[in-house]
Amino acid sequence: HRCPSLERESESPGDSLPMSSEPRKAARSQNHRALHPETEEPYLRGSPDFDRNATVDEKPRHRVKITKDFYFGMHEVTQHEWRAVMGTEPWSGERNVKEGKDYPATYISWNDAQQFAKKLTAADGRQYRLPTEAEWEYAARGGQSTHYSFGDDDTQLGEYEWFDKNAEDVGEAYPHPVGLKKPNSFGLFDMHGNVYEWCHDYYESKEYSRYSEGTINDPQGPQYTFIGGPGIRVLRGGCWGSIASSCRAAVRGWQVPDDRRAALGFRVTAVSSLPKSR
Repeated sequence: HRCPSLERESESPGDSLPMSSEPRKAARSQNHRALHPETEEPYLRGSPDFDRNATVDEKPRHRVKITKDFYFGMHEVTQHEWRAVMGTEPWSGERNVKEGKDYPATYISWNDAQQFAKKLTAADGRQYRLPTEAEWEYAARGGQSTHYSFGDDDTQLGEYEWFDKNAEDVGEAYPHPVGLKKPNSFGLFDMHGNVYEWCHDYYESKEYSRYSEGTINDPQGPQYTFIGGPGIRVLRGGCWGSIASSCRAAVRGWQVPDDRRAALGFRVTAVSSLPKSR
């Protein structure tokens, strides 16, 4: 499940703009939801063997326990948020892009996302980072074990997400403003589409075969991988050009960490020191 090939890759992260004079304010504008897996039962990650839509890297299904509560971005990092923290516009002049403060920041590589998290942490004094793949699927499922956070019926996907049928197929081949569709039960928007989202983990197609029995606490992914190229990283969620089955909560994607495309974005997590009011 690699990104659509129609977007051309960007060679640079964009020209530098004047840095926001209020980086701390930009950090505070990040909207997060408090998630509480610590007090919950383990969730089922991956897809069952009988699922005809599932690929081999989604199996076997296994139980995962996230042992610490965390805070998860309500939506993908927007162009406004990126510009305020990084002072650049990587998407500017690129294909398959609309510009505006509520559109997702795209043409963002894994390396770029790491730098954003570091700068946000420095500005705010809280620790921000990319989510692990296990955290991401926990958040996407919203407490469900079905294909999507709302059930198994993909005819409802358009109520929750931007994907091929309501975006690319109708002449809107670009990410749409965040938060316009219904959220999942955790209050998170755009988890099944709009843009692919980087996770912290390295990707390994046989990763789940290590977890076939018992409950796994806080899996971090493989230590390193050469599959598809050195150091490839996990992508999750679908995008504006994905078919419905590729937007399922269990779908795993990957890309090299320096790749930039119109379908690549991200959101960040924050550690539990984030105030309850946020």
